[in-house]
Amino acid sequence: MLIRETFEKNQGILRLMPVFIPRSFNRPGRRLKLHPDDYYAHGTRRGAIKERWLSSVVTCANGPLAAVDEGLSYVETGAEPVTLKDFVEYLSAEIVGQELIDKYGSWPMYSKFFDYNEPLFFHLHLDFEAAARIDCLSKPEAYYYPPQLNNHPGTFPHTYLGLDPDVTPEMLTERLLDYEKGDGRITDLSRAYRIELGTGWYTPPGVLHAPGSYLTYEPQWNSDVYSVFENIVAGEAYPYDFLVNNCPEDKKHDMEYILSLLDWEKNIDPHYKRTYFRPPILVSQDDNHIEKWITYGNDYFAAKELTVYPGQTATIKDPAAYGCIFVQGHGKFGSFDAETPSMIRFGKPTADEYFVSEKAAREGVTISNPSMYDPIVILKHFANNHPDCP
Repeated sequence: MLIRETFEKNQGILRLMPVFIPRSFNRPGRRLKLHPDDYYAHGTRRGAIKERWLSSVVTCANGPLAAVDEGLSYVETGAEPVTLKDFVEYLSAEIVGQELIDKYGSWPMYSKFFDYNEPLFFHLHLDFEAAARIDCLSKPEAYYYPPQLNNHPGTFPHTYLGLDPDVTPEMLTERLLDYEKGDGRITDLSRAYRIELGTGWYTPPGVLHAPGSYLTYEPQWNSDVYSVFENIVAGEAYPYDFLVNNCPEDKKHDMEYILSLLDWEKNIDPHYKRTYFRPPILVSQDDNHIEKWITYGNDYFAAKELTVYPGQTATIKDPAAYGCIFVQGHGKFGSFDAETPSMIRFGKPTADEYFVSEKAAREGVTISNPSMYDPIVILKHFANNHPDCP
């Protein structure tokens, strides 16, 4: 069996192929390292590529033109590619651990690079109760801004998060009632924070947010449900359906129901930054490496940034399975020759993305950096079963 053979050949570590996602709205930030000719590889009707999905076992809710496997990560096997989803279904606890199988039956999160040149619309992700009404899951998410992938800030490197504490439901309703009449200027009711590279945020379900224009690394739950509360962004108008596309049919014009999608207390938290800002926290450091928590303080997922210094080797152990992506440097990652690409052609493999099984993570992955000057920097995304996560 190809799955078993690939898994055992590389001691429980899998190399993944890049997954690029087009979106019909906004403009690409062009920081995904794609060849300039490849940003419209899905065709102009789909829009430019603006996201790269990482360690994904779920498909993308991306309209009727999306391929049936859009969003799924594929494992490089040396023969035909096989989805990571198929690996998880076949190997079960052997790859992701018994705890995640018992709780979720699968690998429950993914991450992405989110690369938009303009700010995104002010929107929220449904909580578990609202998402269940349309047979979906909720989508908590986190942000980290890697310096290596942010050579330019885009047009608006600030993120709106939540609502001003003095905002009332009536004030928000007044803006939404004019959704199809003109610019609602709904972010007038919010607070914008200037993005600081090398830091991040956690955004719970039900909290309104409008991500700024830096490339963002986003660990998140296995879902893609949202409600867009802003109708005009950077001169681009969004139809009413963007507000209600994840509402039951009989609720699409029910303003009371639409407002119920908000977690009001979290939105108006007077200490929002103190509650949800995530500066890095040191995990370990020696002459060979430094590792930091960059996503933490939530019930769903976690992430680390690992740096292995030039000319050094480090063996790093974790008690849980994880996906990871190289954002700087080259060297050995377990048995693999790994490298951060300078340019990627659409549909071609790379050597920068991996999935590490629980057993391999527990035994430790050895990373060797042969460079004289360039560090290896790796972003590692976990589910919610890492016992050491703060």
